[in-house]
Amino acid sequence: MIPDDPGGATNFGVTIHTMRRLGLDLDRDGSVTVADVRALTADQAIEIFEKHYFQKPLIAMLPQPLHATVFDMYVNAGSNAIKILQRLLRDMGHDLVVDGALGPKSIGATQAAFSHAPEHLVDAYGIARRNYYFRIGDRRAASRKFARTRAGGKGGWIKRAEEFISARYHLTDEQFQERVASWA
Repeated sequence: MIPDDPGGATNFGVTIHTMRRLGLDLDRDGSVTVADVRALTADQAIEIFEKHYFQKPLIAMLPQPLHATVFDMYVNAGSNAIKILQRLLRDMGHDLVVDGALGPKSIGATQAAFSHAPEHLVDAYGIARRNYYFRIGDRRAASRKFARTRAGGKGGWIKRAEEFISARYHLTDEQFQERVASWA
């Protein structure tokens, strides 16, 4: 468990909030607590991720090269993962409502954008995702430790986003320092 993690108690990437939302009272004591989070197995976590973070939000309907990055972001940020995609598509000229839900219009726009820019859409999404994390750090000082290490280098959020971006679009150390300079 990570102190100050906005997701609260977590096991295998599944938060207590998710377990409460799904009613996963594993020890059957009438409430979902940290004890239930600790009791969660890897197989149960995989089932939760597959059903509630990939199939249910319709990520499986997106072009396959986007699956990993959108799924990973959905696990980390919920419907904000879809809002990031919808904003990106809107910026590309698609007429979409940014509502955090993948419906026929968002799926169609994603497929169209991918067919026009198959070499770029995954990188563009990853960059938008990285910028989302920077904006969280800009607004919430307590979250900066997830975007920047104590030594001042790229933190877990930024490294995670860049895992899904072509190396040519990774920030250099100098660019990263410039971006977070205002965080002091």
